[in-house]
Amino acid sequence: MKLKLAENIRSFRKQRKMTQEQLAEVLGVTVGAVYKWESGQSLPELRLIMEAADFFDVSVDVLLGYEMKDNRLAAIVDRLTGYINREDPEGLSEVEKALVKYPHSFDIVYLGAILYMVFGGKNHDQQQLARASELLEQSLVLLPQNTNPQISEIGIYDFMANVRIMQGRGEEAAELLKQHNRERIYNDLIGMTLSLICRRPEEAQPFLSQSLLDSLAKMIQTVIGKAYAYLLEDDPASAESLLRWGLDLLEGLKQPEITGYLDQTCSFLHLLLALVYLRSGSAAQAETAMGMSLSLAARFDRSPAYDARSVRFVDEGEHFFLHYILGRTVRDSLAYFVSLVADDALTALWDKKAKGDDRQ
Repeated sequence: MKLKLAENIRSFRKQRKMTQEQLAEVLGVTVGAVYKWESGQSLPELRLIMEAADFFDVSVDVLLGYEMKDNRLAAIVDRLTGYINREDPEGLSEVEKALVKYPHSFDIVYLGAILYMVFGGKNHDQQQLARASELLEQSLVLLPQNTNPQISEIGIYDFMANVRIMQGRGEEAAELLKQHNRERIYNDLIGMTLSLICRRPEEAQPFLSQSLLDSLAKMIQTVIGKAYAYLLEDDPASAESLLRWGLDLLEGLKQPEITGYLDQTCSFLHLLLALVYLRSGSAAQAETAMGMSLSLAARFDRSPAYDARSVRFVDEGEHFFLHYILGRTVRDSLAYFVSLVADDALTALWDKKAKGDDRQ
């Protein structure tokens, strides 16, 4: 709760064109007392606050600058969200009051957990981290109340593990995540915890290798989707820049002289580059990009390899398998992709280059 008593006394005094000495005389106090009130160094007694309010012809609430808060659930949730966004520590005291009033509200419990996690982590405060852990446990129980699709037990377990890490309980964090690692969702955090916190690199590597491959697959889909979105927005320059970045990244991950997953992936990016150049009016560059796409596809189809040995930094890559399912071969997959895009110029260039390759 913030009061504006000091600035209000000063403001009302000046409105009446009074000096501190004159106000002190009216209220029967010293000039020093008025100075301390206005500078916020001390507060007047209740009797003097009432006398000052009466003198200034305002209510005590107005003189104090007190405004009643809206303490309905939705309003409190909005305020707590604001405290989190501003990293305002005042939220810690407000959330405890809210928890007394709404002890079984998912929103209050969850936001309280976030507040305590943020400040507990920043301050390295074990008590605040313990409170965050307690509230996160409660939020799991109350999760059926949640109506926000962006919040799920996946994120809550992630937070719980991070709190344990900040508490120096890395082993517990790793075990918690392993128990709930559906669809390999926590592989990155498990691997990092086992490596950085638990110092167990041999156990960490399989999690991190799989995480690298999963992240790579997501990145490739993101690049393809976003590049095509740029084309739909008539922004071929951005599409080209993104595709070039993606190709540079993939080239950096390729194992030298090993044909594999990244060759078929690069073939799709080059195919999209051909479309970019067609949209930009660069027919020669489009033919070059299409040729590169077909060349990479042919290279893979001659010696298909569906494991991850072609990807750098993936230890024991023969144990990880990567497949495209758009066609029986990469070339078939590219043909399907061309039909999916349904661009007349791209289809014509595909027919020209593909048939030319067939004749050779």
